[in-house]
Amino acid sequence: MERRIETERLILRPLTADDADDVFEWVGDPVVNRYMPYKLYDNVEQVKDWISTIKEEYNHFGFQLRSSGKVIGSGDVGFDSERGAYGLGYNLNRAFWGAGYATEASKAMIQWAHETLGACNFTAGHALANPASGRVIQKCGFKFENYGQYSRLDGSETFDAAYYSLHLDNVK
Repeated sequence: MERRIETERLILRPLTADDADDVFEWVGDPVVNRYMPYKLYDNVEQVKDWISTIKEEYNHFGFQLRSSGKVIGSGDVGFDSERGAYGLGYNLNRAFWGAGYATEASKAMIQWAHETLGACNFTAGHALANPASGRVIQKCGFKFENYGQYSRLDGSETFDAAYYSLHLDNVK
């Protein structure tokens, strides 16, 4: 299955070990990590280890700038069996916040999952204290469902959150 998506400004593709330095710029940044479920990365070797564990079924993409080749973020549209929908997630290097890249990449991943996987139901959420992430979700067409909470994977912190859903008609 082709795992490459091209948008106006981005190429979405699987991450490789060669991307580790670029990836470390955001996964090692405490400001970017503030509301993420994963721990803050301490070094590039940890990033390489993580990249090596990404399975194809996660539908994870690196966001590469077409203009320079720099990887500025990543995200996924993996199936969430608890919710019976494809969960949208994204993360972006803080130097590139506010320029529409997260929305551009997210819309492309949703379209790819819809056309390639036949995905019709999507879910997304964000920490209430991170309204910029909520704007990305809303710009992608998601509708508010409910409030809830999520915790860091290590259980060290819990965040109040808003959850959204998106339904697309079957691909014809």
